[in-house]
Amino acid sequence: MTWSEGRITIGEPTGAQAVGGDGYFVPSLPVEVHCHGLGDVDFSDFSRMDLKQLNEAARAEGIVCIPTLYLKQERLDDFVAFMGEFARMRADGVLPYVGAMALEGPLVASFGGTPATSVWAPSRQEWAKLASCGPLGLVYLMLSPDALTPGSYLAPALPADYPKLEWIVTTLVEAGVRPALGHFTREDPQLGADCVEAAISAAEAADFPGAGVRVITDHLFNEMPLLIKHAFRTSRAKAERDRVIASYDLPSWNLADLHEQVGPVPAAIIRAAHAGRITACLNFDGEHVDFAIAQRAVELAGPSNMMLMTDRSDTPDLGGQRLHRDTENSLWYQHEGVVAAGTQPIDQQIANVRGLGVPEADIWHLVSFTAHRTFFPEADLLARTPERGCFVLGDGKRIAVG
Repeated sequence: MTWSEGRITIGEPTGAQAVGGDGYFVPSLPVEVHCHGLGDVDFSDFSRMDLKQLNEAARAEGIVCIPTLYLKQERLDDFVAFMGEFARMRADGVLPYVGAMALEGPLVASFGGTPATSVWAPSRQEWAKLASCGPLGLVYLMLSPDALTPGSYLAPALPADYPKLEWIVTTLVEAGVRPALGHFTREDPQLGADCVEAAISAAEAADFPGAGVRVITDHLFNEMPLLIKHAFRTSRAKAERDRVIASYDLPSWNLADLHEQVGPVPAAIIRAAHAGRITACLNFDGEHVDFAIAQRAVELAGPSNMMLMTDRSDTPDLGGQRLHRDTENSLWYQHEGVVAAGTQPIDQQIANVRGLGVPEADIWHLVSFTAHRTFFPEADLLARTPERGCFVLGDGKRIAVG
């Protein structure tokens, strides 16, 4: 793809050239696949979400946004009604920059920054209601694949006849809702890895009505059992960062031994992503996950199997929680000092990836092409005259057009 003398030449997406000279054109926009809030609206307060205003905010940023919501049990019917209105507006063509909706939870084994009020175990009837939102535009639902195991927060309250993981995954996938695996317990890492495989296998065996990959992940490395320190967020931790990273010998990481290098759960996810069985999401703010670790994970899984996620919220209100900032990083924290969200917008994270020396073609897989293949495979990125896209200038700045 090149842009010179005002003329646009569009080729294969993988043909994106290195930034320099006049830059180049990309026939798509970045997809913000996991975003909790734009402007002053917490997406989880969906009754206040002005979809037209959200669409305009996304258009102004030159992105396709997938809002990610937390859902309280008593608001399930309201959410189904909201999704119905979203589907109608999408069908009318008034929300071209709001690509779909997503949920974080409610079947969560380990809280992290997830609000406690949005952690619950749906009944079969409630799972059916959640699945009914698939045709309305709910493209993924984050669940913990080990939520039904003894180490899970939810396990003590589950009835003996609670549906199995495979039934839950099949119910979602056959309605077009992709499970997003995340928030694992730390009790039994190998069991967690086995649950990853069980979820993927169930999705592969299901009758999926769409196209693209059927399973994705929540944040890779966050909220899962690890053999490494994956983030350095305080001045004290940062002082040790170079020594610790050097001790990991990142170039030696390989798919065969990865379970011994990073742990069974992230190893299972990266291997499955490398094989094209799932699409893994990874944050590139440098604070959810260290840049060097994130970059090595992309190299192992392959950029066409990974999506950059921002986990961004522009507001300190998130799912009923009042968040605060720490002076040592850009993250949002909830009242117990646990990371709840990020603040860096997608263009900042694109710049972060570019600063690591990642090739431009790989960057656009991470921020756009993989998401389109996963969620919007019907989009024709190779159209002779694309509906929208962006110029990437020689200095890396992006100008959205459409």
